[in-house]
This record gives sequence, structure tokens and C-alpha cells, in this order.
Amino acid sequence: MQRSGQRNSKRLRKTGEFNRVYRNGARLYGKGFTLVYLRDEQSDNRVSESRLGISVPRKVGNAVQRNRIKRIIREAFRLHREVFPQYSDIVFAVRPGFPLTGMQAVRDAVAVLITRGMK
Repeated sequence: MQRSGQRNSKRLRKTGEFNRVYRNGARLYGKGFTLVYLRDEQSDNRVSESRLGISVPRKVGNAVQRNRIKRIIREAFRLHREVFPQYSDIVFAVRPGFPLTGMQAVRDAVAVLITRGMK
């Protein structure tokens, strides 16, 4: 059986990895979420791809809603990797009031945020 989806090396998993990004990363604030990213030269990420971590607090809906948000963000990252910061460790921190209407909405929100924040 072949697994579809991301390899674990493309995801931030450990608390230390999240803390390093939160402590040293640049922040971009969107509507209902914050994107914190740490460029490759500053991080332990010595691979040629970006890695994603997702933080959704319990204040954002119930477990089903939080897991759906995480699935949609991971899928948007997998399919639209070009709109996320390149060669970075990225934490997508969701806040209460996150307007989730679908994967395309996540992609568009990140694209607007990146183009505005990278100027």
C-alpha cells in the first residue's frame, strides 16, 4: 500500500523545532492566522525544501474542526508550495476566528500575505 501525502521530513514535529522558529523567525499576520518562518541559513533545516508545522489551539472549535483545518493547511502547502516562503521552517499558527472556507482560501490568504510581507 502506497501512502500519499507528505513525508515526515517535510513537517515540524518536535517542540524544539517549533520553539526555534517562534524565537528566531519573522512573523506575518493574516486574518485569523500568523505565519512564522525561519530561513534555511538560520535554522537546522539543511534540506532543499520547506518544512511546515501547524499550531491550532483548543479555542478554535472542537477536535473535528481543528483536524479539518490542519488537513486543509497541509494540503494547501503540498499543492501550492510556491506561495509559501522557500527553504524555510514555517509555523502556521491559527487564531480564533480563522475564516476557513477551503483550500483555495488558505492558498489565497497566504499568497496575499507573502507578497505584502516580502516587499
